[in-house]
Amino acid sequence: MDVDLRLVRAFVAAAEEMHFGRAAARLFLTQQALSKRIRRLEEELAVPLFERTTRRVELTPEGRRFLPPARDALAAFDAAVASVRETAQRLRVDVFDERFTPMRLLRDLVERDPSLRIEPSMRQGLAVALPALRAREIDAAFGQIMDLPGPLPPELAHRLVHLEPMHAFVPLDHPLASRDAMRPSELPGIAMPDPGGASEARAYLTGLARRFGVPIRFCEPAVGRRHYVELVRREKRDVALGEASIEIPPDSGLHRIRLVDPVPLAPWSVVWHRGNTGPLLRRMLRLLPAPAPPPPDDPDHWVPDAYRTA
Repeated sequence: MDVDLRLVRAFVAAAEEMHFGRAAARLFLTQQALSKRIRRLEEELAVPLFERTTRRVELTPEGRRFLPPARDALAAFDAAVASVRETAQRLRVDVFDERFTPMRLLRDLVERDPSLRIEPSMRQGLAVALPALRAREIDAAFGQIMDLPGPLPPELAHRLVHLEPMHAFVPLDHPLASRDAMRPSELPGIAMPDPGGASEARAYLTGLARRFGVPIRFCEPAVGRRHYVELVRREKRDVALGEASIEIPPDSGLHRIRLVDPVPLAPWSVVWHRGNTGPLLRRMLRLLPAPAPPPPDDPDHWVPDAYRTA
């Protein structure tokens, strides 16, 4: 019986994480793609490997028996690959959080260049990741560079890699749940989970609210996507903001509203140490996009002025 090792790797990641979202992020897959691979493996083996409920994931008896030899098979394959390569180097990249654009950017890179091996970390903010970047503990980090509380250290370089539209999110019983689009200036108020150490995220959101004359407040931090959904569903007047690419499950009880006239854009930059001349980092930088920010006279999009002139 020939089994695709990608299916086995998806199973092992999900079994170790016991959380399909975290396992998908670890493999740079969408949660849907991970679930599809596990279903294919279960079909090929003709046994269920997981018991899934709305609240948790557990291994079946067959899954528990399959896990140890599956790990051994992957370890043997990885050792075989490493034996014919000079090094098994990995790029250490901080992606802020699994929910946001940097994880999707890296997923696209790995699809385009499967030999690019990336080890992600999630420090929940560029300001928090900078000490590790300066110490060369990581190779690169993503964040909103112009919203940091101070100047970037001179030994670090950066460039813009993506501009992501922002959407509003409300519960289904919210007064705005019938709207599919609205102007940022029409928002009654913004309620956001506290970004903690991500001071640049707080500065960006505060600047957006100030630009459109909308009050903003920060509530408790969100621990994962499920908790984020719970916090948004509590709001009966204000709205939460999030990136257009954020995946909201159909059963989440949330409604998405596009923001238009103008479209607020979340700017993502990559930051790296100037002294890092490694070929893997250079390859990643070449593969990452380099968008141009909207010009100052563009009425259809909004970004903080610092990004327009950088």
